[in-house]
Amino acid sequence: MYACARCPSSFLSKLLHRELVFLASRTVTMGRRPARCYRYCKNKPYPKSRFCRGVPDAKIRIFDLGRKKADCADFPLCIHLVSDEIEQIGSEALEAARICANKYLVKHAGKDQFHMRVRVHPFHVLRINKMLSCAGADRLQTGMRGAFGKPQGTVARVKIGQPLLSIRTRDVHMANAIEALRRSKFKFAGRQKIYMSKKWGFTKYPRENFEAKTAAGIYEPDGVHCQYKPDHGPLAAWKKRMASRH
Repeated sequence: MYACARCPSSFLSKLLHRELVFLASRTVTMGRRPARCYRYCKNKPYPKSRFCRGVPDAKIRIFDLGRKKADCADFPLCIHLVSDEIEQIGSEALEAARICANKYLVKHAGKDQFHMRVRVHPFHVLRINKMLSCAGADRLQTGMRGAFGKPQGTVARVKIGQPLLSIRTRDVHMANAIEALRRSKFKFAGRQKIYMSKKWGFTKYPRENFEAKTAAGIYEPDGVHCQYKPDHGPLAAWKKRMASRH
């Protein structure tokens, strides 16, 4: 007689059962996996495409900092942070390294005394197979069925000897540039090395005779880089170049 639907105890038991079913059907949002899970280049490159949709945006959106429009003659010194591992570097790590190096250079050298460039881009897409982690998940989840995974983030695939960060500046700020890259090394896994380039700035021409060849008109500054103007070629083009120089 007391087990009818109008009884308060029966109503509470039904309400409790409904709440338990609701909690069992919910998926709890997982935290981001540690970067060590995606450190090694195990599979083929998997970029964003029409077959791989719904990829979240990379954390790093800025790849050039400082006085990025400075002429190539203004910053002769170039220092690189070079990877010594075959690995994958997340966009979060690249953003952290960019912020770390930029803050140090702005504080100790000045915001107009350098040009820093991030040399790698996070195009490789990571996947994660989300699992239920709530009450009764062992009965609801079906293990490895359909375990391809959904896009979770992006990383950059780097090789040994590949530059990660490059800074061009003046010779007086060499120590500051090296220290900025040394601090940014702690944002990456694995081993990185700092190299001083023999080239002039971001150009591909050696520094030892760059000024002499620029004065002779062989190298023509063109923004961050410079153009190679040899003496051979059409005579009309050579006369035009000589006329514009004088």
